[in-house]
Order: sequence, then structure tokens, then C-alpha cells
Amino acid sequence: MDKYVEMIRIRFLMMLAYRTNYYTGILIYSINIGAYYFLWQAIYGGKEQIQGLSVTQMTTYVAISWMARAFYFNNLDREMAMEIMEGKVAVELIRPYNYLGMKTMQGLGEGIFRLFFFSLPGLVIVYFIFPIQFTWDLRVWSLFAFSTFLSFFINTQLNLLTGITTFFLFNNAGLIRAKRVIIDLFSGLLLPISFFPESVQSIMKFLPFQGISYVPSMIFTQAFTHREAMTAIGQQFFWVIILILPIQLLWYIAKKQLVIQGG
Repeated sequence: MDKYVEMIRIRFLMMLAYRTNYYTGILIYSINIGAYYFLWQAIYGGKEQIQGLSVTQMTTYVAISWMARAFYFNNLDREMAMEIMEGKVAVELIRPYNYLGMKTMQGLGEGIFRLFFFSLPGLVIVYFIFPIQFTWDLRVWSLFAFSTFLSFFINTQLNLLTGITTFFLFNNAGLIRAKRVIIDLFSGLLLPISFFPESVQSIMKFLPFQGISYVPSMIFTQAFTHREAMTAIGQQFFWVIILILPIQLLWYIAKKQLVIQGG
């Protein structure tokens, strides 16, 4: 376990070395939140609520969604694709650790850095600029934190699945871009799931994407009751467990594919 903790520390220090990206990232996210704030202000007009969310709740939803994204977002799929295409993965496979576990810990190290040096300072900045409604209920904060932690694993597992496909596609840049667009749209980052047509919502309930952004954001804005929040977290945990199966299956087949390629 010590070597995986060390992976978290190393990735954290690597992120710390590129502080310029951190400063520009806060600025870009703040601009994004500002753009969505004025967009939703225009959409709401004089309406008090749309789909059960007030304009203040929607502003908070947007801010929390983008700041939570800083924690769960990573480029593990691109990193894996490059290592596979360049042959570096062969060296990684003979090292004394689980390759997929190592990648997950690297993503977690990056997420922890973004949480403390990006998300939290960014939230303080947007709190004084936009009308965001924070709650001081520790139960809401604890549920939100746990839900966001699970969203990291769901997003990372989808990235691992996408990265593994490089063994079979050899160049999956298009798939990686498509996956990112799908996640941003169907996770609730760009538009809350409750705003989609009922037919689409019924389909999305059977997909893992809403567990990435929609669930933690709805918990934080208290648009979910406590019972709904617990049910949603249970669904997140379900997907974390279920996604292990295709990852392990594809990884087993991919390693066989790597041996075949090497003769």
C-alpha cells in the first residue's frame, strides 16, 4: 500500500511544479461559471423556479459542478493511450505494482491537489462574485464529500476503460474526445438531468454518467431530500462496483493482445 500512497504524493508534487496552470485554471473556471450564470439568469427571466430549482440554486449548482469537476477530472485515458502507443506500458507491466491501481492513485493525487489549491480557493472567489447559497449543515457537506469521492472513481473508471481500448484501436483519440463530450453532457455538468425530457431521463437512470456531476451537485444545493441523496449515493456505489468487471475483463484481454503483438 505504501507504494500507492507514494504515487499520490508524487503526482501531487508534479502538479505543484506547474502552478501557472493552476492560476489560469481558476480564472477559466470562474469565467465559465460567470457565463453560465448570466445564461441562466436570462433563461429564468422573472420565474422563481424551473424544474424545482430556483435561480439561486441553479447558480450554486453551476458553481459546485465546475469546482467538483476540478477534483474528479483527469487525463488518465490520454496518458494510458500515449504509454501504450509508445510501448512504455510494457515496462510498467513488469514493475511491482498493479498498473491500473497505480494510474488510479496518480489521478487521486492530481484530484487532491486540485481540491485544495483549485476548487476551494475558486469557490471562495465565486462566492463573493455570484449569489451562491452555501449551507452550513454538516450532514449535507458530508454527503456531498462522499458523493464527490465516488464521482472521482466513476469518472476514473470510465477513463481507464477508454485508455484500455488503445490496445485494440491503436489510436483512440477520437473516442477519447467523444467520451469527454458525452460525460460533460450526460453527467449534468452542462445541464441538470432534471431538465432533460422524461424519456431521456428514464434512459439515463440506467447509465453511470449522472453519478459524476449531477448527484453531488443536487446534494449540495439540497434539491435532493435526505432519502433521495442516500439512494443516489447508493447508485453511485453500485456503479463503482459494476464498472470493475468490464475494466478487469478488457485488461485481461488487452494483456493477451500485448503478448501477441510482441510475438
